[in-house]
Amino acid sequence: MNWSLRAARRSSLLQVVKSAVATGAAWLIAGWLVGGPPPVFAAIAALLTVQPSISQSFGRGVERTVGVIAGVIVASAIGLLLGSGFWAVALAVSCALLVAWALRATPGTANQMAISAMLVLALGTATPGYALDRILETAIGAVIGLIVNLAIVPPLALGPARERVAVLTGDTAAALDRLGDALLTPQDAASLDDLLTRARELRGSVTVAETALADARESLALNPRRRRRSDEVTALETDVRRLFAITTQLTGMTRAFVDDYDDTIAVDRQAAAIAEQLHRAAHDLRLAAATGEVAVADEPPALTRPLEVVTAPPTHWMLIGSLLVDLRRIHDSLAARPDA
Repeated sequence: MNWSLRAARRSSLLQVVKSAVATGAAWLIAGWLVGGPPPVFAAIAALLTVQPSISQSFGRGVERTVGVIAGVIVASAIGLLLGSGFWAVALAVSCALLVAWALRATPGTANQMAISAMLVLALGTATPGYALDRILETAIGAVIGLIVNLAIVPPLALGPARERVAVLTGDTAAALDRLGDALLTPQDAASLDDLLTRARELRGSVTVAETALADARESLALNPRRRRRSDEVTALETDVRRLFAITTQLTGMTRAFVDDYDDTIAVDRQAAAIAEQLHRAAHDLRLAAATGEVAVADEPPALTRPLEVVTAPPTHWMLIGSLLVDLRRIHDSLAARPDA
């Protein structure tokens, strides 16, 4: 069983500050506007509404409010019939969960319904006025949480996306270099297995980068900073599509090399030329990562044109042909314009 009390990534200190500000503001404002018992519902709603993105904040606020409304209605009905004893609380929680199940509510909404029903009966009186105040209080807290998240540096998840794309670029360049080195050096069975395993692991790096970009794209929704950052996310998405194509071809090249390997490949003239092209492709990937473009005036790309073989190689012709096809596709991916 794998579990931990610690998260893989620490949340930002700014997010902690915003949660604290939203909670305090919701307590004060709801207490002033609604009155009555301490505004626990407002504080909890504000705390849960401050999320890593504006769209998540909006969704969590709606989820929280809907859950409270449904939970309060269930608790009020049961409270008017049975009072607020243990069995009333237990029945209210059970009924709230059953209603959520029947409506196919999200887990967050279902939990909120049950918690609200329990709190209404445990902390207050099951009267229509009390129930209405708790609903109003929750809505105030959710709105305050959303406003605070919007007002204090609206969150954007661009940093992690940049990092993951940079890691993917470096991993792909390293894999190109490894295959280039392997073409020039005699390999044993263990080395071939490791080469193929590490090439296949690139798919995991692509998935991680795609997930980070999906988070970045989501963080733009409803965000006032989206106009200035949308182009950057689009450019990163284009980079990942290009890298996905390259890693696909590279994995195929590695598979062909492992399947058709023999010790004479290391002295094959055509294999040496392909190895040089792979190293040039790795250079161009690192250049693109450093400059944000495929080429710059001070240092042009090394992979200037596809490798051409005029006559069929006398040996390893199937392997060389397969490698050349994939190498040309890698070249085409690197030569494609970023906005294509």
